[in-house]
Amino acid sequence: MKVISERLATPIKYERDVCVAGGGVAGIAAAAAAARNGARVILLERGFMLGGLASAGIVTIYLALCDGMGNQVTFGLAEELFRLSIELGAEDRYPRAWLEGGSHEERKHARFEVQFNPQLFAISAEQLLLSLGVKILYGAPVVAVNKSADKITEVIIEGKGGREAISVKSVIDATGDADVCKLSGEDTVLFKQGNVLAAWYYGYGGGEYKLNMCGFCDVPEEERAPGQETPMLVNRRFGGLDTAELSEMVQLSHTAIKRNVLAHRDKTPDLVPVTFGTIPQVRMTRRIEGRMAIDTSDDRRHFDDSVGTFSNWKRRGPIYELPLSALYGKRVKNLITAGRCISSTEPMWDVTRVIPVCAVTGEAAGVAASLSDNFENASVEKIQEVLRSRGVRIHIDELDLI
Repeated sequence: MKVISERLATPIKYERDVCVAGGGVAGIAAAAAAARNGARVILLERGFMLGGLASAGIVTIYLALCDGMGNQVTFGLAEELFRLSIELGAEDRYPRAWLEGGSHEERKHARFEVQFNPQLFAISAEQLLLSLGVKILYGAPVVAVNKSADKITEVIIEGKGGREAISVKSVIDATGDADVCKLSGEDTVLFKQGNVLAAWYYGYGGGEYKLNMCGFCDVPEEERAPGQETPMLVNRRFGGLDTAELSEMVQLSHTAIKRNVLAHRDKTPDLVPVTFGTIPQVRMTRRIEGRMAIDTSDDRRHFDDSVGTFSNWKRRGPIYELPLSALYGKRVKNLITAGRCISSTEPMWDVTRVIPVCAVTGEAAGVAASLSDNFENASVEKIQEVLRSRGVRIHIDELDLI
């Protein structure tokens, strides 16, 4: 491969306490949590709307805040963003039993989840962050970092205004792909199985406006029954970290959407797409290799450094604690992760990549980053104290389980 050599002089455009890379649900929660704790926060988003897969990717199902047994297990910003997503009305799956005082028995039969409008959620999240004083930069992908010893000193972006640097005290990687981890030399792990093609879209026809799920997420190899196969729109998988591959993935999704619309024209002759994803529906790509990796076998396990609790969206019953040590690595002291690039095993990756857990990890990372620029030596007790003051349940024994 031919290469060119470049000499760059990059201006430092901003100075902030906390830099959040990625404006998905994890990044939103991280930025809000850090700002509420007094930090000067900048959020960098490569696209031009907040929400990530939850909005631009049209994965608009806010999965469960409960354990499927009638108990709420996730609180704090995860619940706040849940309510924010439907503040102007829910599209579907409205959890009446949870939001309108239903009985425990009613809650056992209806999980605390909802389907929301992606555009309204993106706008509401943006307004929330702006009200907290967060500086939002759109069209601002992180392309490099500058380091001094084992800390990031500047995060470098390159957008319409050219190449710019942000001077930082701490950094939260909420890119979904562990991009900052990779750029900074932190240890990372690739998703071995690869992603199947999905092409969700909203359509209008027959007097109805609804989400059409064209293609679904995969089942981890470790969880497949003998002979079980995943239905696939195309007979291949995608790593999700190559520009040409992602471009092809988007093009294939467009073809799949058109084919799906035409296939439904017999029953719904006036069906037309209204909104489709503007980013590829890649679920898992690369994650940090953290101080520890959480696993699905950690059901009900106590962690001294827990910073929140969450459930398993695929199964009723399991409840997990989130250890802070799953959010940061061994090489870069002032870098912490949030969202789908935290440290986990592959089966647990499929559990932690969803909206509620992204919000839990984002809030924890935001509080931690507002308090410390060395997460290995951060005061776990202080982080837990702040989170508790915001309604977060730190350990499973703090939940009101019935």
